[in-house]
Amino acid sequence: MNLPNTLTTSRLIAALIMMLVMALPLPHSTLIAFMIFVAASITDYWDGRLARGSHGVTAFGRLMDPLADKVLVSAALVGFVGIRLQYEPHYSLVPAWVVVVIIAREFAVTGLRLLVATRGDGRIVSASNWGKLKTVWQMVAIIATFVLLAIRESLLPVLELSEKFLRQYDGAFVITSWILSSGVVAVTLISGWKYFAAHWDLVTEEM
Repeated sequence: MNLPNTLTTSRLIAALIMMLVMALPLPHSTLIAFMIFVAASITDYWDGRLARGSHGVTAFGRLMDPLADKVLVSAALVGFVGIRLQYEPHYSLVPAWVVVVIIAREFAVTGLRLLVATRGDGRIVSASNWGKLKTVWQMVAIIATFVLLAIRESLLPVLELSEKFLRQYDGAFVITSWILSSGVVAVTLISGWKYFAAHWDLVTEEM
């Protein structure tokens, strides 16, 4: 296995470790999980750069690189679903339905790519601007949620702030996270629709 593919595989392992850290009651677990997420995201840049350079692009890399990205993002979002803040115990940081929509969209677009690939007519489903925007929004939402959660778990308790302030922070945090999640869902659905609209003739032909 060459270096780019090793980095891709490490991203899958990092996603698993990150979820375990988020699920276990460890000190500063969010901060640790955030560092894992950032490190794994950096490998995404380097494996692509190395693959396009001297190491070369492989079939394994073409398949597993985007899959590893999706697994990493999904792992972070699933981890957020299981987190409840102290003063907002009735609401998860990310609603479960948001994760379902995002994962369903990824399955649908992957299925479309497979459908196009099996035809062998040279048509490809290339990344669109909306697809790239979807990725950016997901990263922004995940990083912002990680940062706000790390502040809540690792910084605010040390400052010994009043219960009133913590209640206000938790309430504002949940609202902010849900707004970011809604934005991600909107861009995710639009980008998915764009892919299918561009290749709708193939979809209807196979029905």
